[in-house]
Amino acid sequence: MIQRIQTVYLVLVALISGILPFFVNLWSDARGEEIYAKNEVLVSIIFYVIGALALWTVFLYKKRKNQFVINRLNIILNLFLLGLFVYRSLNLSGETSVSEKGIGMLIPVFSIVFLTLANRAIKKDEDLVKSVDRLR
Repeated sequence: MIQRIQTVYLVLVALISGILPFFVNLWSDARGEEIYAKNEVLVSIIFYVIGALALWTVFLYKKRKNQFVINRLNIILNLFLLGLFVYRSLNLSGETSVSEKGIGMLIPVFSIVFLTLANRAIKKDEDLVKSVDRLR
């Protein structure tokens, strides 16, 4: 049952978190150098873990409850990454020169949206299976 809609959402999360941060700048420092995820070790590890969790969740299609729990863990990890970005951006703005925030800081927001949509679809599947079991 890999052809479900939550698989599309989870693959999008894996692509957004696993590939996109290494090509889209996260922020620019005061000297004008663009900072990517590959320049920050902690950020790149978190992005890889988010992408790997999303791909792993795709293959747990027989265990919908585990899918739901792992997606929630992934959402929490994205919120942690978003908090790290907010902390970093607040520190960047205190410099003498003005630094610029990049579009890559929104990647966790998009991931959270797609993970929430995947959780809704998983919940809908679980409710459907429970309703069929009641009929037997």
